[in-house]
Amino acid sequence: MTQTLQAVRGMNDILPDQAELWERFEETVRGWLAAYGYRNVRTPLLEHTALFRRAIGEATDIVEKEMYSFVDELSGEHLTLRPEATASVVRAAVEHSLLYSGPQRLWYMGPMYRHERPQKGRFRQFHQVGAEALGYAGPDVDAELLLMCARLWGDLGIDGIRLHINSLGSLDERLAHREALVAHLRAHEGELDEDSRRRLQTNPLRVLDSKNQAMQQVIAGAPKLLDFLGDASLAHFEGVQAILKDAGLPYTIDARLVRGLDYYNLTVFEWITDQLGAQGTVCGGGRYDGLIEQIGGKPAPAAGFAMGVERLIALMQKAEDDSGAAPDVYVVNQGEAATRLAFRAAERLRDHGLAVIQHCGGGSFKSQMKRADASGATIAAIIGDDEAAAGEVTVKPLREERGQSRVALERLADAVSELLYGEHFE
Repeated sequence: MTQTLQAVRGMNDILPDQAELWERFEETVRGWLAAYGYRNVRTPLLEHTALFRRAIGEATDIVEKEMYSFVDELSGEHLTLRPEATASVVRAAVEHSLLYSGPQRLWYMGPMYRHERPQKGRFRQFHQVGAEALGYAGPDVDAELLLMCARLWGDLGIDGIRLHINSLGSLDERLAHREALVAHLRAHEGELDEDSRRRLQTNPLRVLDSKNQAMQQVIAGAPKLLDFLGDASLAHFEGVQAILKDAGLPYTIDARLVRGLDYYNLTVFEWITDQLGAQGTVCGGGRYDGLIEQIGGKPAPAAGFAMGVERLIALMQKAEDDSGAAPDVYVVNQGEAATRLAFRAAERLRDHGLAVIQHCGGGSFKSQMKRADASGATIAAIIGDDEAAAGEVTVKPLREERGQSRVALERLADAVSELLYGEHFE
């Protein structure tokens, strides 16, 4: 017997029930980004491996352990499936001289690839939405990115996401802090795990991000980068905070927040939730003023963020489950004439803003009523031959003991509204 083929581990199918939520998410995101003046850019899934080594950093976990890289047998080129998109967007901006006409607000959406252990909220093929503000230097753009995210959480109907911010300062300030940090960690090298001892040689700042409980006392006593910031870096960070305070957006200054990519400077941030277990970060980003020059363009400031779509979809699903989200009406119908009337009835109800599922595929009234009940709908609108002949609909409450009634199609929306809200539609 031929073995059944399955999807690659960590690369998941999105089936119709899930895809509906994805479509709603994507539609919301497109409108939200357009409202802030961001324009879509689409980059290839494959890039030259050198792009990510140069941009992300040789000593990062992504480059060292997680990239899907290979040598093209025909061309001999070293290629990589993109593990993130900021480097690709900046490469495109440099290659096509997008900044020649001035600063750019750009956004992207699509799959990324990292070879890591699949677990809840972490996959080998995962999707991100990101925004990149290229050519903007001030703290105002940093703050705008954060306020944008806060608005999106509301648009998606999810809550409980907290904002953590920090400043990584300038390169000189990070080097001074690195020297003090290395001295502190070497004094406690016996208490470090193997991964942190390796990072001590390559990227000691990442040791501060360790979740190893046995090392938390050492990390807590480490020198803080904020103490090494000069006047300009502090002024930038304070400028971001002033806008957030004026907008009433709460935040926490997290001195241990360093992000996992080498290209960041000044403002960095993460949006965190407690609702997804260990994978609590749903969005992260910050300022990366040196990256455009690093990739080969003229020096220009930049900032941006990326958010995990799978994690946000999970929060949307949880919010719907918690709220008991369900259609208002389930339309039951049997017979050719009844089906035609059912379409008209469903559309009329949707015209009044109601959520309606119309039964398709036939079946007995009994089986359809079981589906209506399982859908969670408050009301069943039932149409059979008798109703079709009279141009009427039987309205039956499903969640309380109330009698059913027949109403003319013209009165259907009012009858449903009275049952749902105790009022008429205007």
